[in-house]
Amino acid sequence: MIKRAILAPVLLLLGVYLFLNPGGSGGAGEIFATFWPTLFVIPLGLLFQWMYFSLVGPKGVGLLVPGGILLTAGAVSQLAQMFGIWSYMWPGFILAVAVGLFQLYWFGSRNKWLLIPINILTVLSLLFFAVFSIDSLLSRLIFVQPLVAIALVLGGAWMLLERKKEW
Repeated sequence: MIKRAILAPVLLLLGVYLFLNPGGSGGAGEIFATFWPTLFVIPLGLLFQWMYFSLVGPKGVGLLVPGGILLTAGAVSQLAQMFGIWSYMWPGFILAVAVGLFQLYWFGSRNKWLLIPINILTVLSLLFFAVFSIDSLLSRLIFVQPLVAIALVLGGAWMLLERKKEW
C-alpha cells in the first residue's frame, strides 16, 4: 500500500513530463533537474503533515506551519520547473506562508489574530499573480498596447468633458 502511494504520483508526474516534452532527452540528470521539488521539498512537507495527523495530533499543531509551507512551495516549484514559468509563479511562495499559517489557525486554537497575516499574505499573493499574469499577457500581445492607449486617452477625455458639464 505504501509503495503504491509513493510510486503512483512519481509515475504520473513522469508520464505527464514525457507527454509534455516529446522528443526531449529523458536522461537521469534532466529528470532530476525537473523533478527536484517532487523528490525533496514535497516529501518533506508531507512528512510534517503526516507527523501531525498520525503521530502527535493536536499538541503538535506547530508541525503544520512548515508542512503547509513546504508542501505549497514544492507544488509551486514543481509547476514552475515543469513549465518554465518561474517569473509568474513566485507569488506562490508568499501564498505558501499563508497556507502554513492557515493550517495553524484551522487545526489549532482558532486564534482570530492569525487571520490578519493570513489574509494580507493571501491578498498580496493573488494581487501579484494577477498583475504579473496580466502584464505577461499584455506584453505578449503587442497589438493590444495601442488599443489600451486609445482607451486611456478616450477615458481621460470623457472624464474631462463630463466634469465640465457638472460645473
